[in-house]
Amino acid sequence: MRLQATTDCERAEVKAPRYAQKAMDYTWPTELDELADEARHWVAEATSDLFNTDDGWLVGYSDEFTLRLADKGWIGMTWPVEKGGDGRPEVERFVVTEQLLLGRAPMAGSFFPDRQIGPVLLSYGSEEQQERFLPEMRQGRSKWCIGMSEPDAGSDVAAINTKAVKDGDRWIVNGQKIWTSGARTADWCYLICRTDLDAAPHKGMSEFVVDMRSPGIDIKPIKDASGDAHFNEVFFNDVMVPEQNLVGELNNSFGQTMRQLEHERGGIDRLASNQRLYLDMKEQADTANPIIRQQIARIETGYRIGRDMVLRNVLRQTPFPQYSAVTKTWCTEFEQEVANFVGLVVGAETMLMNRVSRNVVYAPAYTIMGGTTQILRNIIGERILGLPREPRPKS
Repeated sequence: MRLQATTDCERAEVKAPRYAQKAMDYTWPTELDELADEARHWVAEATSDLFNTDDGWLVGYSDEFTLRLADKGWIGMTWPVEKGGDGRPEVERFVVTEQLLLGRAPMAGSFFPDRQIGPVLLSYGSEEQQERFLPEMRQGRSKWCIGMSEPDAGSDVAAINTKAVKDGDRWIVNGQKIWTSGARTADWCYLICRTDLDAAPHKGMSEFVVDMRSPGIDIKPIKDASGDAHFNEVFFNDVMVPEQNLVGELNNSFGQTMRQLEHERGGIDRLASNQRLYLDMKEQADTANPIIRQQIARIETGYRIGRDMVLRNVLRQTPFPQYSAVTKTWCTEFEQEVANFVGLVVGAETMLMNRVSRNVVYAPAYTIMGGTTQILRNIIGERILGLPREPRPKS
């Protein structure tokens, strides 16, 4: 292929840029369509005697479904074979997870281990930790929560105050976490805390695996406006943690925590939590109404854009670092648009306690969990667009 450039003097032949010499392939493999069909039918069968729920990755706790998902081989499917996984491509997990969400599967029991904890242990955990924890995750026999947010440290992880102090061959943990999903049923907590009290905010942090049955742990559920209580406050009062439960590098885990957030912010769960609700309500919508038609067009377009953004994270083809901040901002604001749409379709029935009202009430949380939209817009502005830093309060 040749590109022609015209100057005042002549027409000169120039070489085409590399991207123009080879066509970009946007073909979606038929094998992935077949996997999606398999997952769709399997979810319908596997949940037929259980229950279904929107936001199933957050509120859908079913030990039986977790075991069925493990038997199917869809927990830890992307982990290396030598670590007990199947070594399957990340895009296959994306396809399966999308169908689990669209099928409203009660998948919360397996979600954190599969999406977040497993990959972090594979990257930073010791051989002993991997051998100890990964098999039970893969079998669907251990439940996990993440101890990150605190009353005065939500999206700003560097502001955490929960402390771990070394005492011989163990650590003594004191502090409080909040918005800890699934803490009441978790066997283990992946805890971020401060281990060097004199270090700078982004230094002196470490991560531990904490047994949730340990003495000194007090859990208080938080019931939200929708009636769910998957969020919890967790108090640590002189909780003893063996030194071998330290994950990664002592006093230098901030990068590990950011890696976790990359997993958390860039997944299909941030887009498809209430997509099945939209698809069901679209069947009831008055498509002769021009306002409804416009909103359907916006949602259909928005889902496809968000899906492509998630895929770029999955395939590691992002155009710049922190792309997951862009992905989560778009996708969670999209989910709020879905909630507004279904409320418009259902009308006054939204005021009743039902599936629609639950989602309308819950929707504001989408842009808060995993980093608020305000924080993510700051990341986009300062770290991606190169805008001046936001003014900080004077000390």
